[in-house]
Amino acid sequence: MDPNMKKTALRMIPYGLFVLTSQTEQGKISAASVNWVTQASFEPPLVAVCVRRDSFIHEVISESQVFALNVLGKEQAGLAFTFFKPAVREGNTLSGQPFQTGSTGAPLLESCPAYVECRLVGSLAQGDHSVFLGQVVDAGVRAEITGRPDQATLLLMDLGEKLFYGG
Repeated sequence: MDPNMKKTALRMIPYGLFVLTSQTEQGKISAASVNWVTQASFEPPLVAVCVRRDSFIHEVISESQVFALNVLGKEQAGLAFTFFKPAVREGNTLSGQPFQTGSTGAPLLESCPAYVECRLVGSLAQGDHSVFLGQVVDAGVRAEITGRPDQATLLLMDLGEKLFYGG
């Protein structure tokens, strides 16, 4: 396999951007920008997210068994970059972003237009990532969405020509 062709082909898969959050009952909290996300089932509603196995968010989700996907809107590129770095909690903010605690205990970023809360129902650790499978237990939309909902989501390609993930 030609490594450059593999990289280019895999980079042709479009990705939305989300801030993945989780918190344990003991208060261990984490947040990270992620883009390997998909809906995996209609009934029950399931979401799959891939998370680096050596990341703190992986550790927190493994302990808490819950997570939230905070959907980034088209105008929130700066927020994506904020959570490319480890999150810092100060009171009810994560890296300066106000949050509420969701029904699962996971943080819900108040500035994001939508969120999906999940309970972990399965995981598969392969390579350098784990696939976490979560059953959707709550969801919300904070802003009116005009047009197609998927067009309101910030995409990785919206961050510029030179930023790629994958391949």
